[in-house]
Amino acid sequence: MKKNKIMKISDQAKLQEKCGVICVTGVPDAAELCLTGLHALQHRGHEAFGVASSVDGKINVTHRLGTVMANSADVPKCSSDKAIGHVRYSTSGNASFSQPVYLRCPFGEIAIAHNGNLINADELREILKKRGCIFESDVDTEVLVHLLALSKEETYIGKITEALQQVKGAYSLVLLINNEVFAVRDPHGVRPLSLGRLGDAIVITSETCALDILKATFVRDVAPGELLEIKTNDVISHFPLERKERKFCIFEYVYFSRPDSLLEGRSVYTSRKKIGMQLAHESNTKSDMVVPVLDSGMVSSIGYAETSGIPLELAITKNYYSGRSFIEPTQDLRRIRVKLKHNANRELLQSKKIILIDDSIVRGTTLKLLIAMLWEAGTEEIHVKIASPRMMNPCYYGVDTPNKKDLISANLSVEEVRKYLGATSLYFLSLEGLYKAVSGSDVRKNFCDACFTGDYPIK
Repeated sequence: MKKNKIMKISDQAKLQEKCGVICVTGVPDAAELCLTGLHALQHRGHEAFGVASSVDGKINVTHRLGTVMANSADVPKCSSDKAIGHVRYSTSGNASFSQPVYLRCPFGEIAIAHNGNLINADELREILKKRGCIFESDVDTEVLVHLLALSKEETYIGKITEALQQVKGAYSLVLLINNEVFAVRDPHGVRPLSLGRLGDAIVITSETCALDILKATFVRDVAPGELLEIKTNDVISHFPLERKERKFCIFEYVYFSRPDSLLEGRSVYTSRKKIGMQLAHESNTKSDMVVPVLDSGMVSSIGYAETSGIPLELAITKNYYSGRSFIEPTQDLRRIRVKLKHNANRELLQSKKIILIDDSIVRGTTLKLLIAMLWEAGTEEIHVKIASPRMMNPCYYGVDTPNKKDLISANLSVEEVRKYLGATSLYFLSLEGLYKAVSGSDVRKNFCDACFTGDYPIK
């Protein structure tokens, strides 16, 4: 029965961060710089992107399906010193569902780009519909723009505050209201948001890697619960929301963020390397080589190899030009898709005992097929080490996760997962080990780990 449940699991093998945001003010080519920054944030959402810019108080919004590099050439050029941008993972195949979300309202125009998820969006949407609001999509950001538009507060700060006091969830937002720009982070600080400077210009972005590509200087993280009023060359900080315990997403360090980013004062690369080192301390199996699942397992594999003394080998080659699959997800054709994207180096693997490292297991479908490919290449033993704890629960704070019934570790024991994957052995990093690697302590304070523990900070 359990086996049938797993075989029905859909083809998505990795969790997907839903969004990335950016804001640039104080330079005449703000919209162009937003597009460049979005390219650096492409890993946070690759199905659609959008830019909103303000020219003399009028907001222009452009949405495109696909990646920034492939589809930005036909984005209309405009001279604007204020712009916000967004990359999105899931679009339901419609560019109109992309962000920034735009609305004309009694006091002008609003555009919002949002990374996160509002857990009471459906409830608020029904209330707003009864008040006459019309929704064009199921994007929760639409709820925010309507709440903002209906506010009777006199100032923009007041309107934003009143809107946010009604929502529950995780959010990092950048907003254009007529000719004014704002950025805000939820009181728990679940999703990242950073402040930088490019000369006199201000840049707000989901990750510092976008600051690097713009040659902007990192100033600091936007604090949980902080609302920034962004002027041409300066920012004014407000804290209008009730302060809450910091609960930054621990999985940003494991998988979501780019290795060259800094999050909450920590290097993502260093954190992942330490995770691999901790994994080696917890489970060091005698083998001939350490093999990463590219690219997600690469940095942890470096740390594992360094600590264990076992050489690292790139025995799996990844084809970066395979693109998104057009193949229907039947079991036989999934194997072809994996072969299109990965190939095992038979010369390296023949008669070898290997440690295979990946960042996490969500459904296990792709990893199962990779392991089958490694056996076909003549590998003698395959010891799978996962650089995070067992994923037992869905995320409701801005990550595209499956239902609990589709999470393999929530339904099967470690031994049952090992058998399903076809591995010689299987080990998951301990939760205490994850915290020790990332923060230097096994104390869970200041992080959200609901995907591992079921302890949801926002309810």
